[in-house]
Amino acid sequence: MNPLLKVIQLHQNEKQLIKRAGENSREAQRLIYERFSPKMLSVCRYYINDIQEAEEVMLNGFFKVFTNIKSFRHKGSFEGWIRRIMIRESISFLRGKKQVCFNSEITEQIPDQTTDDVEIDLEAIQELIDELPEGYRMVFLLYAIEGYKHREIAEMLSISENTSKSQLFKARKILQKNFKNLNKKRHGTP
Repeated sequence: MNPLLKVIQLHQNEKQLIKRAGENSREAQRLIYERFSPKMLSVCRYYINDIQEAEEVMLNGFFKVFTNIKSFRHKGSFEGWIRRIMIRESISFLRGKKQVCFNSEITEQIPDQTTDDVEIDLEAIQELIDELPEGYRMVFLLYAIEGYKHREIAEMLSISENTSKSQLFKARKILQKNFKNLNKKRHGTP
């Protein structure tokens, strides 16, 4: 079988699945949920430390996905569309808890310092990111993980572009320091 035909068939199946979900087919909605929920829980978990709260946000996000699925225009990936909903839902949740604090103090930029010989597993990286203050963490994730520009982040979070840049700078600085400390602990050096 031609591999190109397989890709076209999968794409057509996704279109059909989205269409059926838009017509309130519970089976289609279940299939979409089962396919995307593990990744979307991970997205919510980036922003929200508590796993139960991240699950709640993800479920609310899927409610919005299924409520608005007819507005998906098949431009870009369906997964990316769902991901944007999850990010916005996570930000809304954090704002609702009033845990987000942005320090608008601008610091002067210094060249990025590289950390030599850092050996860290993904779980340790997630823990280091979790330790960042909420504002720093949100900007860091939106910029470094999600690929948003400072202008877009500023708009999403209702902050200035300079505040976004400052938050990212401070988050990187804290992460670099904590990476070095963690690496030292793991290698038994003071």
